[in-house]
Amino acid sequence: MKRMRIATRKSELALWQANHVAGLLRRRHPGLEVDLLPMVTRGDVILDQPLAQIGGKGLFLKELERALLNHDADIAVHSMKDVPVEEAPGLVVDVMLERANPFDALLSRDGQRLDELPAGSRVGTSSLRRQCQLKALRPDLGVADLRGNVNTRIRKLQEGEYDAIVLACAGLERLGLGGLITEVLAPPRWLPAATQGTIGVQRRADDASAASLVAVLGDADAMLRTRAERAVSAALQGSCQVPLAVFAEQREGGFRISGLVGMPDGSRVLRAAAEGPVGDADRLAASVARDLLGQGADRIIAALA
Repeated sequence: MKRMRIATRKSELALWQANHVAGLLRRRHPGLEVDLLPMVTRGDVILDQPLAQIGGKGLFLKELERALLNHDADIAVHSMKDVPVEEAPGLVVDVMLERANPFDALLSRDGQRLDELPAGSRVGTSSLRRQCQLKALRPDLGVADLRGNVNTRIRKLQEGEYDAIVLACAGLERLGLGGLITEVLAPPRWLPAATQGTIGVQRRADDASAASLVAVLGDADAMLRTRAERAVSAALQGSCQVPLAVFAEQREGGFRISGLVGMPDGSRVLRAAAEGPVGDADRLAASVARDLLGQGADRIIAALA
C-alpha cells in the first residue's frame, strides 16, 4: 500500500485527531501518501436533541464505517468513547494510540470551581454520565443539555447561555484550549467515560496491508485500559441512555478499575472498584461489573431502556 485514505468527521477536533494519525504514519512509513476524507455524520447534523434520544454516539460513526466497507477509505480515526462496544460487522478497532488526559474539565465564566458555583447556576453538558455526577454532587445546580463542537460550546458559555460547562480535558488540550479549564474533575470523586482520551484506528478486518501499517501506532497501556473499560461497559450494556463511568489505570505494578452507574437525576449512584495484578485485568473488569449489578445496576439499566 503506497497510499492511505483516512475517513474522519469534519469537526476541528476530529480533524486534529486524523491529522495526528496521518503525521505519525508519514513519520513511521516514509514515502506513504496519506490523504484525509472529511465527512459529515448524522450526529454532527442533529444538534437540537440530546444524543440519548436520537441513537447515541454511534451516530458519529456510521458514515465513516460505510466509507470503509465501500473501500472509499482505508482506515477511520475515532474517539474511542464514541465507538459502541459491539463492533460493526467486517470492521475492527484494534489499534489504540497513547492515551491523553482522560478526565473531564469544568469551565466556568467566573472562574469558580464546582463547589463554588452559586446555587441555581446553569451548567451545560450533553452527557447523562456528567449530568448524573453533577446532580449527585450539586443537586442545587441547574443542568441543561449542551450540543455542538468544542468551540460552539465554549462560545455559548462565553455569551452567557451557561454559567459553566463540562467538556473532556483531552479535546481542549488537543485544540490548545487547556488554559480555559477551571477545574479538572478527577477520580475518585468524579469518573470519566470509558476510554475517554483515547484515539482508536478502525479498518476492514480483512485488510492485512492497513493492519500492518497502523500496528506501529499502537500503545500497549492504552490497549489494556481500553479492553478493561469496554468490558465493564459491555457487561452493563453501556450506552448513551445509561449514566455509566469506567476508569482503569496501572499503578505501582498493579491494575485498578473503578465503575459507576447512576440515575440521570443523581438520586441514586452506585460505585464499585477492584484492584489486582495487571495480568488479572479481565477478571477485575468482570468483578466491577458483577459488583455494580449486585447493587442494582440492572434495575437502573432496565428503567432507562
